[in-house]
Formats: sequence, C-alpha cells, structure tokens
Amino acid sequence: MTDAAVLPKTWESVLNSSSYLPVIVKSIERIHDTSWSMEPNRHEFFEMVYIKKGHAVFEISGYPAAIGPNDIIIIKPNQPHKFIVKSETGCEFIVLSFKFESKNNHEFSELSLEDFLNFVSSKESGAFIRLKVSQKNEIIVLLNRILKEKESEELGSEFLNYLMVLELFVLISRALKMEWEDSIKGKSPKLKELIETSVKYIDNNFERDISVGNVARYVFLSSSYFTRAFKEEMGISPINYLHKVRVDRAKELLSDTELKISDIALSVGFSNQQRFNEIFKKYTKLTPMHYRKEMRGGLQQF
Repeated sequence: MTDAAVLPKTWESVLNSSSYLPVIVKSIERIHDTSWSMEPNRHEFFEMVYIKKGHAVFEISGYPAAIGPNDIIIIKPNQPHKFIVKSETGCEFIVLSFKFESKNNHEFSELSLEDFLNFVSSKESGAFIRLKVSQKNEIIVLLNRILKEKESEELGSEFLNYLMVLELFVLISRALKMEWEDSIKGKSPKLKELIETSVKYIDNNFERDISVGNVARYVFLSSSYFTRAFKEEMGISPINYLHKVRVDRAKELLSDTELKISDIALSVGFSNQQRFNEIFKKYTKLTPMHYRKEMRGGLQQF
C-alpha cells in the first residue's frame, strides 16, 4: 500500500470504520452476439454486471431478469445464473467480480461495508439486486475509471484503484438506499413492517451504545427518512422512544435492585451518569435518586 500519512481523511474514516473491505476478484469488458451461449454457473463471490449496449436476459436462481442499457445487476454469491444475449446487434457489458476481505485476518467474507451488505445479503432483496442508472451516473464514470486504471502500470496505480473500489461501493450503497426508500414510499404495509422491525431492534438493543443512525441502517433507510417515518407511525421520534425504553428499564432497576445509579446508567445504555440523570428527570420529573427513595417509601439509598 502506501504511507498512512498520505491517506485522505475521508478514506481513513472509511477504512477504520469498516470490518470488511471490497476486493476485486476479476474484471472484464466484453461484447457478445446472439450466437454466444453459456452454461449455468455459480461463484462464491458477488458479480456486478453493467450493460453498456444491447439487451439480454439473466436467469438467476430460476428467475428471468431482462436487462438493457445502463442496467446494473449485482448477483449474490452461490446463485446459479445464465446470461442470454437478446439483441441482434450484440450486447456490450462490464463485469466486476468481488468479495469482502477482513482487515484483521485477510479472510474473505460475504459481510462487507456494513450498510451495503446488510441490505444485499437480506432475503428482502432476493438472489440479486438491480439498479437503473444513466450513462453519466457517477457509478458508471467510476466503473470505467477502475477498468482503465487496472491496465495502468504507473506509480501508485494499485493504491488509487483500491480507493476507487471503496468509493464505488459507497456510491452503490447510497444508490441502493435511495431506490429502497423510493420503493416503499406509499406502501404503508411495508413501511409499517420496517418500523415494527426497528422497534424490536431498539427493544432488544437499548442497553448497547446505539443511535438513531444505527437503527436506521438496520432497516436500510437514511436517518432523516427513518426519523420522519417512525414518528408518523409511532407518534414519537425514534430518539425519544429509545430514551423511554431506557428510562422504563432504569425505573425497574431502581425499584427492584440495590445497584448503584452509575451502574444502572451504564446497564441501560447511557455512557455516563450525568446524561442518564438529565434524561431520567426529563421523563419522570425526578432524579434517579429521588425516584428510588419515593418507590421505597423514603428509604435512604445505601
């Protein structure tokens, strides 16, 4: 690689925050006509196909997916698939095969840049993901740059390509998130199900140091859209719901145990007692100490 000091701060953040990083297994750019055929095959890696020109059909795990110019299909690992050219003039496409490598032990994994793979690995999205983009879309511009740079032998080319691959998956993650949000707008049953999922996530994880952003990512929504949808469905903002769940659990511990208040604060997800005291008083009009005394008929805390 290169000296860490030269690494841009933005990329340093991406590298440090991700448990797994994308690695290109192979890349190809091809043109095929209708006389070309392939037997069904499957791989242990992801395969991203971008159609530049022409039309084709992918048969993926028994499902036919018609694709045309500026379509991107991402096929999940171990899904049988077959590519059939439909255009008389042929089909021009780019294929990137990739895995995600652990930063710690260099083992490959189907887990990834977390936002991206939390979504594409879910049953919700099926055996493949499809994106429709324009020819000038930044994903396509970057994809072509990656292919060009892979052929370069200039100094630093390998490292530049590595950073571009990281950027590619950040852009794909954003595009998928936007498409996912657009697909559920107006579909109240689906949105209701996602909010119910997020409520269960909060109920099961409130003791951890989680934020609204963590919950939004769990259901693959942007924080702003998630916050708005949650409040419309639940009548309370997600942060207030999280605080309420924590305070309710703290009230039980204050009443039924001899735990120190500082320990209770940590056990219900607050990083320090001062913040816990502020939130607890906001919801109960009492400090944790006064609440405990009141619940115990004025007994002093030991």
